[in-house]
Amino acid sequence: MIEKKTVCQIVDEWLDGKEYFLVEVTISPDDKIVVEIDHKEGVWIEDCVELSRYIESKLNREEDDYELEVGSAGIGQPFKVLQQYRNHVGKEVEVLKKDGRKLCGVLKDADEQHFTVTIEKKVKPEGAKRPQLVQEDETFAYDEIKYTKYLISFK
Repeated sequence: MIEKKTVCQIVDEWLDGKEYFLVEVTISPDDKIVVEIDHKEGVWIEDCVELSRYIESKLNREEDDYELEVGSAGIGQPFKVLQQYRNHVGKEVEVLKKDGRKLCGVLKDADEQHFTVTIEKKVKPEGAKRPQLVQEDETFAYDEIKYTKYLISFK
């Protein structure tokens, strides 16, 4: 069985000096290795091929029979690492909280513990006849959400 730690080290070697970052490595019990990388401006197929060849050059097919898949994290997929949050600051995101509430807004900031989204809400000011749209920042801890993902807009 191929160790996840081994694959991560190989990927980290390839990533050194590049603007790509590792999103996730998964290895199934039948040795299917899936490596997801990302880049602020998207992932090029040529780079996936290069990384795949690099990983294959470091693993021994004589010792381990494995299947290897290298790709991008996917545009509509939930964020898995902090760098994805940081790359999407200023962009619209969808947040699903563990309590089932879904919110959409603009990702304002992200650090190791929390991230902040600016959300538009309708609020009826005291004495007003109609509600008004106001922007309000909401901060979330990563453990209180099910997912955050980039909101694809066709406006």
